[in-house]
Amino acid sequence: MKLILNTLALFAVLTSSAASAVEYRTVLPAKSAIGFSFSQMGVSIKGGFKRFVAQMVFDPAKPEAARAQIDIDLASIDAGSSEADEESAGRLWFNRSVYPRAQFVSSQIRPLGNNRYEMRGMLTLKGRSREMVVPVTFKPGKDAAIFDGAFVLKRLDFGVGEGMWADVATVANEVQVNFRIAARGK
Repeated sequence: MKLILNTLALFAVLTSSAASAVEYRTVLPAKSAIGFSFSQMGVSIKGGFKRFVAQMVFDPAKPEAARAQIDIDLASIDAGSSEADEESAGRLWFNRSVYPRAQFVSSQIRPLGNNRYEMRGMLTLKGRSREMVVPVTFKPGKDAAIFDGAFVLKRLDFGVGEGMWADVATVANEVQVNFRIAARGK
């Protein structure tokens, strides 16, 4: 009898936690953002991308099964001025006529504790792919969860800013990328 009661109690605990689990799949674009900052001739420049599509599946109870993909429309750049936006389209920068978008696809999500995760994946930009390790913080909320992350991208690894722009004394090689993805659970 004791075995039956213990089994029923274990079943009740497992079912109650499964019933309260939330899987986040619906990204809320109006509450999400992708930004960047870098230094040009010693001056800090901030910008972002206005259009991107993020797809994700995340269950905090099963983070190892999570996945994410972000596609960024490079023509939606806001680099602080119309001249900079136009320059970024050219062959020396993004070469948008050949490579109109950047893409990140996760390959592994690892929990670090306290709602912090390490997301590994491939970033493809200007036809070049590199593995990235991105720290992400998860903040559950009543209406939506927030996923905040930031990482340093080395632009020359992707051939961004070639030719006369390759001099890192003019434009820093390190670009700080930050993002906020808001998602609703089901």
